[in-house]
Amino acid sequence: MQVINFQSPQKYRPDIMFTNKDEEIILLVEVKAQKSETELNRQSAIYQLKTYLQNIKPDIPFGMLVDLEEINIFALNNDQEIENLISLRTNDILSNYDPEFPHKRIFDFYLETLIKSWLRDLSYHWNSDTPPAYNELAKIGLLPLLEGGHTYIQENLGADTLH
Repeated sequence: MQVINFQSPQKYRPDIMFTNKDEEIILLVEVKAQKSETELNRQSAIYQLKTYLQNIKPDIPFGMLVDLEEINIFALNNDQEIENLISLRTNDILSNYDPEFPHKRIFDFYLETLIKSWLRDLSYHWNSDTPPAYNELAKIGLLPLLEGGHTYIQENLGADTLH
């Protein structure tokens, strides 16, 4: 089992961290198994992701915010402001890994599991030669970084570790 320790006292904890084949962090993912009912909730989640991108490690190229309606991929610009690069419909992506996804109640852990499945499919093509949003992720430069990469999830074990 691979463990990554956060040294930061602020304890930044994204739900999923993705590293490239060289073990460099390329993507931080925040998962919210709920609809962003208000713009305030959505802005709060985006701010949380921005904080992760600015503080976990310099130069992490991408952040992802996932809720039951949308998957948004962000990057920090030169002014350290967060920019939404692409928005995808969650159902369109995840129904490829669970055809019943649009019709059942989804909890955080299961949503994380489906997102990890999609990221691993993009990385290793275990389910499809052309996983959902393949071309869209290629256009923004994320796809080549995912090739051969690894996912880590945050577990609350009383220490700052990722498994």
